[in-house]
Amino acid sequence: MRDLMDQYVFLLESVKERARDLQIYTDEGIRQIIFEKMKGKADLALMDRVRIGKRIFNSIRRMDILQPLLDDDLVTDIMVNGADRIFYARDGEMKQYPEMFESEERLEDLVQQIVGSVNRTVNEASPIVDARLSDGSRVHAVLPPVSLSGTVLTIRRFRDEPIRLEDMLKEGAMDENLAAFLRTLVEGRKNLFICGGTSSGKTTLLGALGGLIPISERVVTIEDSAELRIVGPENLVSLETRTAGPDGRGRITLRDLVGDSLRMNPDRLLIGEVRGEEAIDMLSGMNTGHASMSTGHANSCRDMIRRLESMVWMGMDIPMEAIRMQIASALDYLIYMEKIPGGIRRIGQIVSVEEVKEGEILLNTVMDRDREGNSRWYGNEIKSS
Repeated sequence: MRDLMDQYVFLLESVKERARDLQIYTDEGIRQIIFEKMKGKADLALMDRVRIGKRIFNSIRRMDILQPLLDDDLVTDIMVNGADRIFYARDGEMKQYPEMFESEERLEDLVQQIVGSVNRTVNEASPIVDARLSDGSRVHAVLPPVSLSGTVLTIRRFRDEPIRLEDMLKEGAMDENLAAFLRTLVEGRKNLFICGGTSSGKTTLLGALGGLIPISERVVTIEDSAELRIVGPENLVSLETRTAGPDGRGRITLRDLVGDSLRMNPDRLLIGEVRGEEAIDMLSGMNTGHASMSTGHANSCRDMIRRLESMVWMGMDIPMEAIRMQIASALDYLIYMEKIPGGIRRIGQIVSVEEVKEGEILLNTVMDRDREGNSRWYGNEIKSS
């Protein structure tokens, strides 16, 4: 008798063939075909038939073996390192998934299914792609030969409901004093830049702060893959970048969108992540009265300033002193997010951006944390415009 994997592969192809012959592609139709096929499998235990039947349905109509992880609200990250090595983060803890794809080809088919659903492409000529699922989850895929460990698929999931500042307060990202201070910054239309490492909660905080924007303001959000969920402002425009088509045309970059957004008469700009020449247009918008909040990857507030300097310098042939003057006049505050053991994401530091003195941008620490992790304040005066 075939082992369960062989049985699954055989039945999967049988169901697919039957569905093609009958031209049945609905959930209910596929379920009915699976039911009929399983009735004749008396050699399989009932639980095995149920398990294989569910997997066949998920393979055809859902996300294959990953579907149970996507159905679990506590799973935040799914990492597929080739067909037989799958990891996931659940409630802050990293675990290895016991299931595996039946082949590398099936995993690549799933990636093609995902990116095709959002009109994006991935192939040998363009082996790296960013996309998102219908529920807003962010997807990143890398194909061989760029990836030496087989097809790599990473899925970053987000809550069904937009997170609010009160939710982050309950989860330990901040205390009452810090929450009140952030509210004051947003109400005062300060230009804020949120930095931190991967999965430290930067986008989550950006969305929560976006929810504090007055309902009367016009807000434009700009992202590579739309994931910000803002509750509050009604006059909201969401923009998303686009990769080039098969003919190499149609690419729309973050810089294109940032520059174009300034002509949309926005009261606020929310830029999902700044990592290149779009920093020039972001700073230009800030310096012309467009209140802005953005995020970027960095290991500290000072490191973020260095990265911004490099981003602008790569896109503009001007002296570094002029670049630093531009940054200092545009930014008001940097907020550093950190992820500590146990999966807790919290605000680790806030600095105000001051003047340029002796060739360096001065940063004034407003808040950081002591050895015990308690917030420590150095004065909470709001920087004047």
